[in-house]
Amino acid sequence: MATITAEHETTGSIDWQQTDLYRFFALIFAPPTQQCFNFLSQTSARMALCDLWKRLECPGGFPGFEWFTTYDLYESAYIALFDVGVPEPPVPLFESAHDKSHPAQEIALENTYFYEVLGLKSDPSCAVPDYLITQLEFLAALHYTSENASEEATAVALARAENEFLERHLLNWIRIAKTKLDLTGAPGFPALMALLVQFLSNRHAGRAC
Repeated sequence: MATITAEHETTGSIDWQQTDLYRFFALIFAPPTQQCFNFLSQTSARMALCDLWKRLECPGGFPGFEWFTTYDLYESAYIALFDVGVPEPPVPLFESAHDKSHPAQEIALENTYFYEVLGLKSDPSCAVPDYLITQLEFLAALHYTSENASEEATAVALARAENEFLERHLLNWIRIAKTKLDLTGAPGFPALMALLVQFLSNRHAGRAC
């Protein structure tokens, strides 16, 4: 499945039907890259996001999309929103920062149990298990394995695992993060987060059916 390629960087267009949205959002919310900045800076990328808004049937009209004029502004805004703050950033991209009903170690451990379904492990030197990007990449791998399983029983079991992980983890905190992000008034990121929340909600509803 496609994410953002060199071609997308120059044209700003994406074929959403051929795009793995788990990986797309993992790239969008990952630490800043020139590739991501180049793509989102284009007018055609804004049109593509508007199209995605309609495809996902997000509530209300597309709010528009204002992006940063320079890479440095994008990078500094990302750090100020998601990485740095006292006592924590305005919108940490970690489940345990938003779910206070369970100890952080318990949340990390349960994420790890899910990853072991595919024999995956998160690298503690790069990210903790309940990091948004780690969760999205796991779901991308789970979805791909399910779609390409040779036995129907395996595909069904993996689809159930995807649905359960969405319910118990990502949807357990991502809406809270969206509310916090909306309050910051930051350019770009709130619209992207709204798209992510709607996509995850749609996936969960589809799997539940």
